[in-house]
Amino acid sequence: MGNITEFMRYRSQNLADALVEINSKQLLRDNISGFGMKARVIELAEHLKAALFPTLYERGIATPDHLPAVVLDRLNTAVMELNGIVEDMFVNACNKQERKGCDAGECRRRAADVSVRFMEKLPEIRTKLGLDMKAAYNGDPAAKNYDEILLSYPSMEAVTIYRIAHELVLLGVPMVPRIMSEYAHQLTGIDIHPGATIGQSFFIDHGTGVVIGETTEIGDRVKLYQGVTLGAKSFELDAEGNPVKGIKRHPNIEDDVVIYAGATILGGDVTIGRGSVIGGNVWLTASVPPYTTVYNAAPKPIMKIKKDL
Repeated sequence: MGNITEFMRYRSQNLADALVEINSKQLLRDNISGFGMKARVIELAEHLKAALFPTLYERGIATPDHLPAVVLDRLNTAVMELNGIVEDMFVNACNKQERKGCDAGECRRRAADVSVRFMEKLPEIRTKLGLDMKAAYNGDPAAKNYDEILLSYPSMEAVTIYRIAHELVLLGVPMVPRIMSEYAHQLTGIDIHPGATIGQSFFIDHGTGVVIGETTEIGDRVKLYQGVTLGAKSFELDAEGNPVKGIKRHPNIEDDVVIYAGATILGGDVTIGRGSVIGGNVWLTASVPPYTTVYNAAPKPIMKIKKDL
């Protein structure tokens, strides 16, 4: 039987040294952009959410008069956090490319520029989220008010983080958007790649198990239900047998489309035409013309009634 005291005295230091050595070879500081990056990005996401929706996320607002000061504090905290994270990411990317004389000053200047440009996008992001909330309210008869949607609907949590992360993708920030999207995935069960393009008034009802791939393009006023997959049909391989990156792999969903629970739509050459309805559990690898309804032939249910009750 193991002795904890003996372990802590004689063996734990050796194990710690071994783990540090392994990590030093695989994940050096310049390869992970600083320690605690995941926690830093999650904290940033929470500050940004509070700035976007202060009346619902903030606890310390005594009166509406306090709101401007609280939001200002969130914004200032967020921009400093974002700047530090992005600077680390840019330095990391520079080091990985093994450039001689990587210019830390240039990385700092780029990080500051990107951070300011992102922060200036927040009013636009908030306007889009307002339309997403309205789509949820209009698209769900169970929705009582906007507060309920924001505080209890997984769609709003996932889409809020997606819209933040997508702007960072457009600004060329590496890794951070993916950390944010995976954070949303853990919270909600909804997996939206930050590289996807999603139009206005977007709503995911229920949401669990939804997957939206990196090169998906979604139009305006689209509604998805739980378990929908907008994925890749196959992966093009290079000469060495590795998946080719940066090509169109995921479908296009045009305006005013509804996709019901469990539907799977695969392929970068697939387009679901505007105004179409895709039924539950449908499997599609081909395009659908506008204003088309697609559904599976319903099997006849078999009911057996136990008579000897």
